[in-house]
Amino acid sequence: MLTTTLFDQFRLTCLERDLGVYGVHVYQEGQGEVEHRFRADDRVHIWSASKTFTSLAVGICQGEGRLALTSKVLDYFPEWADVAAAGSEEIRLVDLLHMSGGKDFAMFEETDEHVVNATDWAELFFRSSVVTPPGSHFFYANACTYMLGRVVEKVSGQKLRDYLMPRLFDPLDIMNPWWNTCPKGHTLAATGLQLRTSELARMGRLMLQGGAWDGAQLVPADYVQAMHTDVVPPHRHFDDDETDAGYGYQVWLNTTPGTWRADGMYGQFSIVLPAHRAVVTTTSHNEKRANDIIRAVFADIVPKL
Repeated sequence: MLTTTLFDQFRLTCLERDLGVYGVHVYQEGQGEVEHRFRADDRVHIWSASKTFTSLAVGICQGEGRLALTSKVLDYFPEWADVAAAGSEEIRLVDLLHMSGGKDFAMFEETDEHVVNATDWAELFFRSSVVTPPGSHFFYANACTYMLGRVVEKVSGQKLRDYLMPRLFDPLDIMNPWWNTCPKGHTLAATGLQLRTSELARMGRLMLQGGAWDGAQLVPADYVQAMHTDVVPPHRHFDDDETDAGYGYQVWLNTTPGTWRADGMYGQFSIVLPAHRAVVTTTSHNEKRANDIIRAVFADIVPKL
């Protein structure tokens, strides 16, 4: 069974290198789970690790026959067809999953705060110019994930968070999670979800188990497989090897072959290790070199599994 001695070297590395880790959790099939805390076990903002939950929602919707990944995003929003920038009609759901929507802006082309706060963000998305052909170029944009959340809402009639409550959060024993919304009340989808380290770890374990949990198939197994095998090259969008190995359906590949992760700013990671049938999860606040936490996990924890 796993014990806290697993963390001995990792703890020293975190302290010596000031990695800013709040908590680290390890689950391994047949060996149980173990966690070490550097600070109180509060729910924290998991930043872009929220995106992976949104991707799982898309997979559940697909399994329920509500959508297809090859569908055109604009088809779900005919109310914005008249104002959509040229080329918007070509964007598919899979392009949003791959961060290849062609609208190469961090969020929207419109940057005036007052306009952004007063306007439906779906309208702002469609009004934004198509800079590169959809599906051809990786550009990390929160708007891609936000629109995935809006599509889930369109096809289900529920806000993203509410849609996931009985389908994912309740089965994973993640009780009443707080997920921030845009000014119009739609789930942010790309960010804004608050979880404990162990709660984020359950999502990683769900992916390790191919979408199954306690005998129930929460997410279709073929979708979970595609999340980390249908990948696109980031082309050094971020200048770090750990963010250049490949990008799937809102998950990143690691430089260690066969492994992948949910990834949030400042060091919110849930790293899936199929060869070890394990998941290593951290919550952190590292503003300078958060990916050093990934490297420390592979150097200090993985060899002991």
